[in-house]
Amino acid sequence: MELSIKTTVLFSPVQYAALKKTAAAKKKSVGELIRSACEKEYGLVPRGEAADAVSELSSLYLPVGSPAEMKREILQTKPEKS
Repeated sequence: MELSIKTTVLFSPVQYAALKKTAAAKKKSVGELIRSACEKEYGLVPRGEAADAVSELSSLYLPVGSPAEMKREILQTKPEKS
């Protein structure tokens, strides 16, 4: 992803210290941390990444059925309380 647009965001000293600490713990820059948070919060994922995620999910073997069928199946396998 090309990074070509810059913006300024103001944080309180306490907020920025917490961001720096979190970024260091995750071995990321503060900018990477903020971009990642924006992607998660607002769904700002590049089109290619979104398509890759859908492709990966569709390749998984997952149970499929109507909501009623799945609910019935869950209730059948749920252990009864004694």
